[in-house]
Amino acid sequence: MQQFPAVAVVIILFVVIILFSAIKILREYERGVIFRLGRLIGGDGIKGPGLILLIPVIDKMVKVSLRTVVMDVPTQDVITQDNVSIKVNAVVYFRVVEPQKAIVGVENFLVATSQLSQTTLRSVLGQSDLDDLLSQREKINLKLQQIIDAHTEPWGVKVSNVEVKQIDLPQEMQRAMAKQAEAERERRSKIIAAEGEFQASQRLADAAKILAGEPSALTLRYLQTLREIATEKNSTTIFPVPIDLLKPFLKISENKES
Repeated sequence: MQQFPAVAVVIILFVVIILFSAIKILREYERGVIFRLGRLIGGDGIKGPGLILLIPVIDKMVKVSLRTVVMDVPTQDVITQDNVSIKVNAVVYFRVVEPQKAIVGVENFLVATSQLSQTTLRSVLGQSDLDDLLSQREKINLKLQQIIDAHTEPWGVKVSNVEVKQIDLPQEMQRAMAKQAEAERERRSKIIAAEGEFQASQRLADAAKILAGEPSALTLRYLQTLREIATEKNSTTIFPVPIDLLKPFLKISENKES
């Protein structure tokens, strides 16, 4: 009679352990891949979300998250097509869309995706020039996403986006690029100044044609210039007057005398 309570406690504990291992609860973003005696049950073997009942000892469940994973790709040493040594890192956004493939098709889909991202990053950037990497970042990102996604599709993993985060250049290359940018700005400045001089010379040529056709306009401009000089300078200014400017006034006086 004294051993009965001890046996009952053991039985109760055994039943609790069996129930605990048989009942599983999966969240909305989780799925369970069920193996029964080593085989996927029900074709794809996917259960969830919610309450899952397993046969103790016989069934085994592997939990898989369907949320998007943000994975940092470690810094990679890359030699570009134009033989420039750079350091590049990136970030990959992916998620599991077929849990059974992510478990059965590859040993560890997280490690596999990370390694694939590193090798693809070195390969794609090694086939590009430095100028393309700096100016066509979106095109490079799209190419990386397409290549990685094509390789992870058999694993049930969908790569939605790949972004090159940072490109570290050698110090000598940074100085060379700074000199190039400075030379480019100076070239543009000289071109703008030359275009301004050209436009100004065109305006002066047009004004000269108008003044040549209208002698009276030239006379008025000449007198206006004399007035401006007299206003700005508090001194006597001797300014030669061309005889051609006085001809209209001489004609007027001759007409009055006649």
